[in-house]
Amino acid sequence: MTVRVADETKTARTIWLWRIAFVAAVALQLYGVYSPREAGPHIGIPQIDKVAHCFLFAAVAFTGLKVGVPARWLLGALAANAIVSELVQHWLLPQRDGDPFDVLADLAGVALGAWIATKTHRRANRRTP
Repeated sequence: MTVRVADETKTARTIWLWRIAFVAAVALQLYGVYSPREAGPHIGIPQIDKVAHCFLFAAVAFTGLKVGVPARWLLGALAANAIVSELVQHWLLPQRDGDPFDVLADLAGVALGAWIATKTHRRANRRTP
């Protein structure tokens, strides 16, 4: 009986940690793509922003799927946000510029995050008796 209660407490704690990670990933992603100035330091590596775009969108896709956000809604919203964010940067943020290659990096991140979530979900289901 004690083991079962401990398992339920661990499960509830894990769910809340994933939810917190999802909210943090969403906040970081929104800050990164909608801040008036380009977020992050300039480190001199060409096209490093594409890696950042990919990572930000992958983190939201992965954590969102992990907490149970329906894939159709989550991935659709992320794909739309990839396009809208670049249009907003181009038209509404004078110190930013919209880049179609950022959209591609964003979409690659969505696909990567979804793929990793799917793989980890399948692996976890194989271990569960």
